[in-house]
Amino acid sequence: MTSLATPSTIRFAGIIPPVATPLHPDGTIDHASLARLVDYLIGAGCAGLFALGSTGETAYFTNAQRVEIARTIVNTTAGRVPIIAGAIELTAVRVIEVARQLIKVGVDAIVTTAPLYTLNSTAEVAAHFRTIAAAIDAPLWAYDVPVRVHSKLNLDLLMELATEGVLHGVKDSSGDDVGFRRLLAANEAAGHPLQVLTGHEMVVDAMLLAGADGVVPGFANVEAEGYVRLWEAAALGDWDTTRAEQVRINRLFEVVFQPSGLSGDATGVGAFKAAMLARGLIDHATVATGVEALDDAAVTKIRAILADHDLLPV
Repeated sequence: MTSLATPSTIRFAGIIPPVATPLHPDGTIDHASLARLVDYLIGAGCAGLFALGSTGETAYFTNAQRVEIARTIVNTTAGRVPIIAGAIELTAVRVIEVARQLIKVGVDAIVTTAPLYTLNSTAEVAAHFRTIAAAIDAPLWAYDVPVRVHSKLNLDLLMELATEGVLHGVKDSSGDDVGFRRLLAANEAAGHPLQVLTGHEMVVDAMLLAGADGVVPGFANVEAEGYVRLWEAAALGDWDTTRAEQVRINRLFEVVFQPSGLSGDATGVGAFKAAMLARGLIDHATVATGVEALDDAAVTKIRAILADHDLLPV
């Protein structure tokens, strides 16, 4: 299906989870679990979905697999919430190729990073985003994730591209709280041309108080209801409830710190998937090919944390 939304009407605000990608034990896409997960996230009150991001393990899939994943998310969503999809590739020409395929499937917006692998100047990074925006028929967002791209998007660059209408939003996963506050201030001073989402899921209460439009929390794949309650309390200005919900979420987020000696991808997504399996949200905790699986000890600790918060099925 194709979305009827136009760039001027598409809004991503509130809780926009980065959808995990359930896999069968042989590494193929588990579309049944993916559809069930999408229904869970929407049913919990999430206002949109972020497909093919870091939590979705997009770097480990072929373009054909990415299109398959996006199609299942789009078809299951059936227009209930907007979908922004990651077109994460080395350079503009490659981003455009995958972005057009994702738009054809029916996603509402595209998010991408600065160029990967190549060594570019600020002017070249600006040209990268301008080239992509001009070549696709959907709003373009910037994904600021220096831990993966190895360069941070410049504040002046983001505001310049926003003023030009090249960028419609920013998903900030920089972990740079000072930089994020400066972005929010600059965006307000310019008339709020950007929708700004934070990926810093353990300080969502503070980011919403600062003025963020929403959050992209990977842990929502495990327990989305808490983030929705947090968002609703913040919208009412009930900051005591907002903070209390954040504290509860952070206690649950300790699942991410139970594995040891593994890569960032194995630790984060692996812990999420182990918790999702324990809750019955997906059928397997398989991580992408090339990523090391969690050991039984880590899984046991993760289940204990969930049990302490009454989140395991009866």
